Amino acid sequence: MAKFVNPTKVITGINTRWSYANVWDPKSINGGTPKYSVSLIIPKSDTATINKIKAAIQAAYEEGQSKLKGNSKSVPALSTLKTPLRDGDLERPDDPVYANAYFINANSSTAPGIVDADRQQIIDRSEVYSGVYGRASINLYAFNTNGNKGIACGLNNLQKIRDGEPLGGKSRAEDDFNTEDDDDFLN
Repeated sequence: MAKFVNPTKVITGINTRWSYANVWDPKSINGGTPKYSVSLIIPKSDTATINKIKAAIQAAYEEGQSKLKGNSKSVPALSTLKTPLRDGDLERPDDPVYANAYFINANSSTAPGIVDADRQQIIDRSEVYSGVYGRASINLYAFNTNGNKGIACGLNNLQKIRDGEPLGGKSRAEDDFNTEDDDDFLN
């Protein structure tokens, strides 16, 4: 039996870095519906993932033409629409984390499944933070809401591959207290 391949679904490469990882509790942006979200930073050298995302954006555009057309006489050209794949060098030139990378913001109203490299569910919240490296299962889809039209990115599931330097300046407790300086605090 042939396996159905969804042209709008992408699994990112293992060197994708997670930033703004709100994956345990949904957050509301500007009073909107609370959502789970993550910004996926993809190195420009990961051309396989970038090409899969571009193909999925094209497929979402083709699948969503009736939605994108709305009440208009014609479907707007893909080049005129807002798409989720963004260039870190252009949009975040002062942030070295985004240098030589693309990024895509994915969100969902339902919690993503989160597993480790062995596909075992991660329960310890401290294991998943902004800065880890992992794969993400995302889907791209067309939207037409209140006159805004484009392609958006939904978040399905996450797989942590390895730890990375935490982003956002907050250190992890495990790292803060991993020192020999305090050995004499009982004396």
